Amino acid sequence: MTAPAYRRLTVEERRGQLITTALVLFAHNAPEDVSLDDVAAAAGVSRPLVYRYFPGGKQQLYEAALGSAADELRQCFAEPQTGPLSRRLSRALDRYLAFVDGHDAGFAALLQGGSVAETSRTDAIVDGVRRAAAEQILLHLGAREPGPRLRMMVRTWIAAVEAASLIWLDEDKQPPLEELRDWLVDHFVALLAATASVDPQTAEVTRAALALERPDGPVGRLARRVAPVVGDAVHLM
Repeated sequence: MTAPAYRRLTVEERRGQLITTALVLFAHNAPEDVSLDDVAAAAGVSRPLVYRYFPGGKQQLYEAALGSAADELRQCFAEPQTGPLSRRLSRALDRYLAFVDGHDAGFAALLQGGSVAETSRTDAIVDGVRRAAAEQILLHLGAREPGPRLRMMVRTWIAAVEAASLIWLDEDKQPPLEELRDWLVDHFVALLAATASVDPQTAEVTRAALALERPDGPVGRLARRVAPVVGDAVHLM
């Protein structure tokens, strides 16, 4: 049987291969624990070849891998603006949490900071993901010119999603992902309702969003669970 002919990778293909290899290593190890020799060995190439493509060394390669991961994270919240908001958030969170699950150590190192590879450029990449996610959520809410309260509410939720993801990793990935996703959707709805009670713009977009929800959907179930608790508390006042 004839062996398949060897094909030399193009410059872009080789660069992409090295970034992908580095991303896998950074996903499961803190940046300071990954060396260029590790990347070269995992990619099946020599260390000088890695330097040829990334003359800035590990820092340049780390930033390239981080940028690739950031592109993937930004896509998590890109969802068609149709159907109930809770369903859109669930699908976006499924993608986001799947990324967290697959890049556990790297995700934790990235968000917790303190890495020797952390710079103003890496901070800007991470902040760009947060801002892009917030903008996507605001689009789903149909807010043309979101005011400060609505923007703060959305950005607070993004921060809560990050914090919950880190805690989930620290708690040996418990509860199950589906339960974490549903709880984060509930958290969003609760924050939205609380903000709507004091901000007319948020109240307007909330009414529009709730009009698309089904009584047997996540928002309806949350309302039925919360009503007895809130009712009991009101009676005790």
